[in-house]
Amino acid sequence: MSSRRQFLQFAAAGAGAILVSPRIAFANVVTDRRFVFVIQRGAADGLNIVVPYAEPAYASLRGALAVDTSNARRLDGTFALHPALVQIGAMYAEREALFVHAVASPYRDRSHFDGQNVLETGGASPYQVKDGWLNRLAALLPSVRESAIAFAPTVPMALRGNAEVTSYAPSALPQAPDDLLMRVSQLYDEDAQLRPLWESAMTARGLAGDAGARQDPASLGKLAAGFLSRDDGPRIAMIETGGWDTHSAQNARLANQLKALDGMLGALRDNMGPAWSKTTVLVATEFGRTAAANGTGGTDHGTGSVAMIFGGAVAGGQVIADWPGLAPRDLYQARDLKPTTSLDALIAGVASESLGLDAQRTARALFGETVGAKPLTGIVRT
Repeated sequence: MSSRRQFLQFAAAGAGAILVSPRIAFANVVTDRRFVFVIQRGAADGLNIVVPYAEPAYASLRGALAVDTSNARRLDGTFALHPALVQIGAMYAEREALFVHAVASPYRDRSHFDGQNVLETGGASPYQVKDGWLNRLAALLPSVRESAIAFAPTVPMALRGNAEVTSYAPSALPQAPDDLLMRVSQLYDEDAQLRPLWESAMTARGLAGDAGARQDPASLGKLAAGFLSRDDGPRIAMIETGGWDTHSAQNARLANQLKALDGMLGALRDNMGPAWSKTTVLVATEFGRTAAANGTGGTDHGTGSVAMIFGGAVAGGQVIADWPGLAPRDLYQARDLKPTTSLDALIAGVASESLGLDAQRTARALFGETVGAKPLTGIVRT
């Protein structure tokens, strides 16, 4: 039976946090590279995140929603970064950030649920595939216990499948007293089934540290870094963000969303330590928003958007765009930014390069034999 001293050393003093899937043991990791997928649920407006300020039709289509780029970071002669993205702008200046514009999954309708399913499963149509591409990516790594984690209340669709994964989410509940934890530990000590699960939960509690007590984005970034920076930690992770559906009052809402994302990514970078140099973060959404503003100070569901890639391993400092233009004849269905780059091809290329895998094999595993475009490579330094 564990002593009180041994138990408290094992549990570690940390903020209260819940382990959604209690199996969180990481060991015998065979790669020191990390890949993180951040999903923007709700259809993020790529046109106001990476702003085509030199596009003649942009200001007229957006009207009052057009981003004033006079105080924004100019990325090149065509695009500027939303002013709320301060940390991301610094990463771009340090060549640790890269943007791919006019990008989309194969999905061409405008349902959030269907679009997210296509994005997360890697299928060509909604509910065609029953597991997630991120789980299939984890399965390409040697089987060494769980190598993937979701920082979410439940395992998202992208991580569901045959490969063993785990999830972790901070709790808003007060921290449990040490005496209670000690009693539960003693209760489970002789239980062959429950004891390993409890020990895993306590390990995760200790790893989370004081970041687990808070719900703000910067704390989430710090929490994720606490797991990912470990030598024996996960090598694949997913972080969920929501609230990107800006049908009304878009300017203020989008600025707040971007500030939160910026803070989370900045905290992730700042707390990764040397592991940041071998980390790649991909941020993507299920589809974009209409090129023109609507009548309620927002935008409606669209098609093309922007994907963002960050990390010390990224060949950053550039915007990749086969830019279609925003003139009426150039829009998709006369209303949306036309996709010219496959999000599947981008994911396959970035995921394979970030983990040192073969690009074509990764593309087939993630998106099947009928993947429409060859993987987009050259984004991550190998």
